[in-house]
Amino acid sequence: MGGWSAEREVSLASGKACADALEKVGYTVVRIDADRNIAGVLADLKPDVVFNALHGKWGEDGTVQGIFETLRLPYTHSGVLASSLAMDKQRAKAIFKAARIPLAESKVVEIERAASEHPMPLPYVVKPVAEGSSVGIRILEESANGPPASLLDERDFYGDEVMVERFIHGKELTCAVMGDVALGVIDIQPAVSFYDYKAKYEEGGSVHILPADIPDDVYQSVQKYAVAAHRALGCRGVSRADFRYDDRRDLGTGEVIMLEVNTQPGMTATSLVPELAEHAGHSFQELLDWMVQDASCDR
Repeated sequence: MGGWSAEREVSLASGKACADALEKVGYTVVRIDADRNIAGVLADLKPDVVFNALHGKWGEDGTVQGIFETLRLPYTHSGVLASSLAMDKQRAKAIFKAARIPLAESKVVEIERAASEHPMPLPYVVKPVAEGSSVGIRILEESANGPPASLLDERDFYGDEVMVERFIHGKELTCAVMGDVALGVIDIQPAVSFYDYKAKYEEGGSVHILPADIPDDVYQSVQKYAVAAHRALGCRGVSRADFRYDDRRDLGTGEVIMLEVNTQPGMTATSLVPELAEHAGHSFQELLDWMVQDASCDR
């Protein structure tokens, strides 16, 4: 847990919650705040299973998974390739498109261009090509006076390129996959206009409606696409797919659009996957026990 990504604090919270629950199940748990010597720490420790509660770059993008594979340590969640693909939004979209999963139109552009002109008609979203948890997402609404020139002040974070994606109005939906089975669908209603990093992880940041109050065919479509994305990437263990559903009364298109797949979804007190698992009849402890039992190499 922990590490040094932009999601370090959430990872520490996830790690603590998971460690506490696993100890109650009866496991002997060693809590490791991962640093750049993690390979040496694990080689000395020789654990039976690595429970990966890291989020963001390095811990979620296939890098640390490669260390687990090299040391031949069974670990939870997805393997090297699936983790790497899911974190890279542009490459993941190519996989999803081949699997016929509906996506929003997008393009990757140089950060200078995104900061100086509108690369597509308003409204649209600017996001890092490889980050998670809505970190760094900016929404350019119809009323935007101009492009986000301040992007250049954060080049160290965004890198030389950003993704620009058509903004989808409507509900924010999410669905988890456990093994190869879709769990329920949550309608996320953020306290602010957008389900950003604070809305995800701060107490009271959002309200979760489970099961989502949406038409049955839309509910089933979200579940179908979540499983299809999980399989297309080659995910293992637990993943979570995020969607937008344009249900506006007068202007809505009725479209269901998948945004991304999270291979290391949060496991905090306000996290979605534990809530979805509980709705499906699995307590938090049972969910984590299943994840440990599911752990393996060559994922």
